Amino acid sequence: MSRIGKVPVTIPAGVEVKVGADNIVTVKGPRGDLFQKISPRITVKIEDGALTVSRSDDQKESRSLHGLSRTLIDNMVQGVSNGFERKLEIVGVGYKADKQGSKLVLSLGYSHPVELPDPDGITTETPSATEILVKGIDKAVVGNYAAIIRAWRPPEPYKGKGIRYSGEKVRRKEGKAGAKG
Repeated sequence: MSRIGKVPVTIPAGVEVKVGADNIVTVKGPRGDLFQKISPRITVKIEDGALTVSRSDDQKESRSLHGLSRTLIDNMVQGVSNGFERKLEIVGVGYKADKQGSKLVLSLGYSHPVELPDPDGITTETPSATEILVKGIDKAVVGNYAAIIRAWRPPEPYKGKGIRYSGEKVRRKEGKAGAKG
């Protein structure tokens, strides 16, 4: 049995979970609603305020889908009840972020500012000029948008300048031997 797959997903108060035709799981909560199509090899049951995920056979694909399906459903439940957040930090002289309406404007040393409109279901905030918060209910979309922002100026190994995730360790390299400055 999958260690992750056999753990039941608890459904908090205010969250409604439905399993429809074609194994489509719909989760509705105070922050919005999400849906996910689950493989027909996986069975989803709702009993006593908890959701259990089981597989039909012991083939390799079924075993790998078991834990994945349970985690996807758990992420949907967490997203509609609490939401997800990724924090990014900007390091570098002159690098900064600003919020203008529904656009995130980044000054990253290019000849022009980088303007990124917020995608559907995502909000960005800039508590300071060097911090960016990406918030939303879908964990995959939040992580993907944070990666898109980071890709504009990933941290470089010599001076450590760039956009990094909060808490990310950047491996530093030593500069050219004998170089001054």
